[in-house]
Amino acid sequence: MKSDSKVLTALAPFPVVLPNWQHAPAAVRAFTTTRHGGFSNGPYGEAAGSAGLNLGDHVNDNPVAVKHNRDKLNLLLPSDVIFLSQVHGNIILDAADLAAGNIGDAVLSTQVGQVCAVLTADCLPVLFTDVSGKVVAAAHAGWRGLASGVLQNTVTAMRAKGAQEIIAWLGPAIGPQEFEVGRDVLDVFAAQVPDVQAYFEAKASQDGSEKYLADLYGLARKLLNDIGLSQVAGGDRCTVTEVAEFYSYRRDRVTGRMASLIWIAPN
Repeated sequence: MKSDSKVLTALAPFPVVLPNWQHAPAAVRAFTTTRHGGFSNGPYGEAAGSAGLNLGDHVNDNPVAVKHNRDKLNLLLPSDVIFLSQVHGNIILDAADLAAGNIGDAVLSTQVGQVCAVLTADCLPVLFTDVSGKVVAAAHAGWRGLASGVLQNTVTAMRAKGAQEIIAWLGPAIGPQEFEVGRDVLDVFAAQVPDVQAYFEAKASQDGSEKYLADLYGLARKLLNDIGLSQVAGGDRCTVTEVAEFYSYRRDRVTGRMASLIWIAPN
């Protein structure tokens, strides 16, 4: 982001991860939360035992703590977040029409101050903006969402709203040395990624079944490149191994959720 991203970091009442994209317009704001700085305890808190910023209301955390966490987040934003009911699919919604409980895995906006957000804890959050700062979007992309075209659908929807040159940032997700999958996952991607073996590293298994380490970041970048996005930043964090920073479902099972958010700020 531009230099004003430093201001956002200074003002945030909790740590955030900022996109490292090079050509985002000045009017666009974006960040991903971490597990630090909230009111949740137990497995939803920080690794060191302090209260954490779990933003998921579907993971059996104390609902009062989750409300306090969301209120703390909303104080930093131009509009309160309306979170999607994510189902690992490919439905794209417009933030202007969004209501609580709407099913979808990506949301876009052309309106100033309308926040787009997704929740993750190993799945890949992808934030998008066009270089003019007129259209922004957030997508939730686990392997099922990637395979079903959630990123392609998001870009198509943005282009339908007038987006020209689109850039993307791959937020914190499970890293390529931690995402163990079976042959079924490789086969799903083989139909749409000709060089699919480049994103799956064979791994020995005790039961003799085919196991692979899948590169979720690499797959996402490949799929985005194939539809004309040459500027794809991020993809250098790991929610599983960075225990102190991120929630991870694969690592802990019972855990919280981070939010990745993007919006167009007033001039």
